[in-house]
Amino acid sequence: MTSSTERTGGRSAIPSPGRLGLLDPAARENLATLGWNNPGSVDLLWALSRAPDADLALKALVRLQANQRPVAWREIDALLRSDRTFRGRLLGVLGSSDALGDHVVAEPDSWRLLLERRLPTAEQAREALLASVGAVAEGDPDAPVYRAQLTGPDAVRELRTAYRDQVLQLAAQDLAATVEDEPVLYLPEVGGHLSDLADAALTAALAVAVRVVLDDKPLDNRIAVIAMGKCGARELNYVSDVDVIFVAEPADSVSDRIAGELMRVGSLAFFEVDAALRPEGKRGAMTRTLESHVAYYRRWAKTWEFQALLKARPMAGDRALGADYMAQIGPMVWEAADRDDFVPDVQAMRRRVESLVPEGEKERDLKLGEGGLRDVEFAVQLMQMVHGRVDETLHVRSTLEAIDALTDGGYIGRTDGANMHASYEFLRTLEHRLQLQRLSRTHLLPDPADDDAMRWLARAAHIRPEGSDDAAAVLRRELRHQKGRVRQLHEKLFYRPLLEAVTHFDKDSLYLHNEAAQRQLAALGYAMPDRALAHIKALASTPGRRGQIQLLILPSLLQHISETPDPDAGLLNYRRLCEELTDTEWFLRLLRDDGVVAERLMHVLGTSEYIADLLMRSPDVIQLYTTGATGPKLCTVTSEEVSKAMMASAMRHADPAKAIEVARSHRRAELARIASADILGLMDVQQVCRELSSVWAAVINAALAKVMADSAADRGEAPARMAVIGMGRLGGGELGYGSDADVLFVCDPVPGADETDALRWAQGVADKVRSLLGAPSADPPLEVDVGLRPEGKNGPIVRSLASYRNYYHQWAEPWEVQALLRAHAVAGDPDLGIEFLHMIDDIRYPEGGVSPEAVKEIRRIKARVDAERLPRGADPATHTKLGRGGLADVEWTVQLLQLKYAHEYPELHCTPTVEALDAIGEVGLLPTEDVEKLKDAWLTATKARNALVLVRGKPIDQLPGPGRQLRAIAYAAGWPQDEALEFLEHYMRLTRRAKAVVTEVFGA
Repeated sequence: MTSSTERTGGRSAIPSPGRLGLLDPAARENLATLGWNNPGSVDLLWALSRAPDADLALKALVRLQANQRPVAWREIDALLRSDRTFRGRLLGVLGSSDALGDHVVAEPDSWRLLLERRLPTAEQAREALLASVGAVAEGDPDAPVYRAQLTGPDAVRELRTAYRDQVLQLAAQDLAATVEDEPVLYLPEVGGHLSDLADAALTAALAVAVRVVLDDKPLDNRIAVIAMGKCGARELNYVSDVDVIFVAEPADSVSDRIAGELMRVGSLAFFEVDAALRPEGKRGAMTRTLESHVAYYRRWAKTWEFQALLKARPMAGDRALGADYMAQIGPMVWEAADRDDFVPDVQAMRRRVESLVPEGEKERDLKLGEGGLRDVEFAVQLMQMVHGRVDETLHVRSTLEAIDALTDGGYIGRTDGANMHASYEFLRTLEHRLQLQRLSRTHLLPDPADDDAMRWLARAAHIRPEGSDDAAAVLRRELRHQKGRVRQLHEKLFYRPLLEAVTHFDKDSLYLHNEAAQRQLAALGYAMPDRALAHIKALASTPGRRGQIQLLILPSLLQHISETPDPDAGLLNYRRLCEELTDTEWFLRLLRDDGVVAERLMHVLGTSEYIADLLMRSPDVIQLYTTGATGPKLCTVTSEEVSKAMMASAMRHADPAKAIEVARSHRRAELARIASADILGLMDVQQVCRELSSVWAAVINAALAKVMADSAADRGEAPARMAVIGMGRLGGGELGYGSDADVLFVCDPVPGADETDALRWAQGVADKVRSLLGAPSADPPLEVDVGLRPEGKNGPIVRSLASYRNYYHQWAEPWEVQALLRAHAVAGDPDLGIEFLHMIDDIRYPEGGVSPEAVKEIRRIKARVDAERLPRGADPATHTKLGRGGLADVEWTVQLLQLKYAHEYPELHCTPTVEALDAIGEVGLLPTEDVEKLKDAWLTATKARNALVLVRGKPIDQLPGPGRQLRAIAYAAGWPQDEALEFLEHYMRLTRRAKAVVTEVFGA
């Protein structure tokens, strides 16, 4: 017979610590201490190796042995060897939870609870918790009030121990399958048992509170505790806040004190008890009467409060009062989706949830991270609220039950519903295991690079190695899969059934009827859901390969569109674009293959009519929506490249009209590119204005060159050089989308040419350039404005350089000198342009500065503009151009300082407003804080003015009041839609501060 100490096949019959997965250096000694280092313990040793953390379990067992009487330890040891159920439970708990291991060691008899074959019922759990504080029932046997005998620290200690005993029993059964072949407790069973236990715990805490507040006095108040959140839905975590609302009759200081004491005791003994979901939140009364609750929800409650009520249920206290609360408040939940502010509120809630996760934890947060639990819960609750008013089968509390009900009702495809159910269970199970480790409230996964922590979590979640992958690798792979599946949650839950509703391509599957589909679209932000459904049907019914691609990409496109301010316009624009590009192969393939392009395009189409119209005629710009090696392709085009391409294209055509048409086409594409980059947040406002100005300059330059060449062809050579001087915003490089191009045309006869003939020729060229550029078109206008020329409307369109010199030296009015501050050569002969600028430097930057009389006149004109130019009915607080602290105010202030001091400070010899402000600050003409106030106001007003054009599609200077339009403009300006009022307040605050500076400068 072979000795037990002999080796079989070169290996000891007793597995070594290393083979058992024990890494602790003291493991061999610990096994000897337990007496488990013999052949009779081999089965026990292999069971130990299956514990989620075998080292943790072994150390806890050694501590347990040391803390037990010898007879008790012999009993435990015998049970571990003979009872697989007990062995699985004890080793599962000790290998998964430090905290429960401590409890088993500290409470010598607690291990006996693991011998119970069944979990305690809800009634048994309540009796155990009440008994721990000696609570006695009083009053009506059918609706008793409990009053504890024990209070203070003793009550907390006894309650905590009793509660931990209950959690130990549940966790042991939940974890046993990780070690032995024991029945699996499924997530709904665990969550339901934990919720029953929470009900029992707060019933006992209420009994203590009654004793503390009233002692032996009778309780004249009826108090009901309403469970919210996961506890209300009976899907509670092992460690979670328990959200509650208190209803009392009467609601007075006594009921408030009892509620407060219940929260204090409960938070010390069990879990955090939180009443922040009550009406008015933490500012509201702790207890309210039922009538007060009803009044609040009817008049004041926000959408998120009704969403929270989806899970409400009575959990402790007066059962009849709790039932009355549900009867009166419950039906209101199903009317919330019809509220005017439902969609903005929902969008705000979604963004608020996403913003709660710290940037460095987004990938690790199981609850709030992308593809996490809250994604599922949020979408499921939203769909319940949308369809629950007409479908009572959706009136369920738990997330898993709601997923099943939505699937049965056809609101979610069967495969999608099953996948979502499985993903939610998987993620919640991981959450439970993380919380059990130290009985702490956490949703944070271990660092993926931490192999030991990931291996423990995988084993605790009963994930085993597969092939060459260990448990940690399998867990990482499964997490990517499950979170990726959940990440498409809105697409799957909201949009795939919509496609089924309009195509019926799978006749065996349930699909939404038109009424339900329209209701769903309305909840997603579509103001005209019937039309939206028609657009979806048209797109999904596209024949051939294009139709197959549409069915593939539409769900994600619709999701992106729904997040924009105007989903109806976005969907219509997308349909128009698809119809425009019917014969284009690349378009749908690009949207299918590049998610960045798809998301950016939908963002644009649902926000800006201006860009949508441009893209219909310049669709190739969409190909720039992708990201290249050096960044977004929308931002990689330079102004020099645009100017050269525009000039080359124009000069290839013999007919000037055709040449200008080509130049306009280039301009259209450039406007679409710049505006797209702007609204997507890829360009700041100064860069946008510079690029718009350079496009205008390039168009004028190409048009001038072509017309001059054509006009000179019959003569052999041009009789004069010509240049175009940009004025106003064009000269400052500050054009917006709605700006005209203010210019001066200047010519200079070539040597030997007749001056009169040269001027007449130049006049003809300028007229033709203006006529061709200003010809009617579907594009944004190309108005070349010469109103700032000498003598205004009465003066000639073109003057010679000498004529300009004579006029400005003899006749220039103060306002004309002021206008010259922004003069800059933009097109034509560059040498002539520079000569013009040198000539006017003596006018705009005169030695000693402009005269006091001129300054006085500028102030007079400014006062008149303030009094007379603002349009009738305009709000001076929010008119971006002429309003208080708006563009004109800041620009006049800058120009006044330039007129007074530019002769002394060459740094002020610049045309852009922001550049001039920086120079004003550098030379100390204004305090730095005042300069910043003016800059902030100018940039904010410019951004707002551009956003107005992008959203409305036409030049507008007046910001609207609160409402849908303001939300769209705020969004176009880079603000979240739900912060539209904050955007408006921010604008008014900055311009108000700027106005104070303007007033001080002009009053000086």
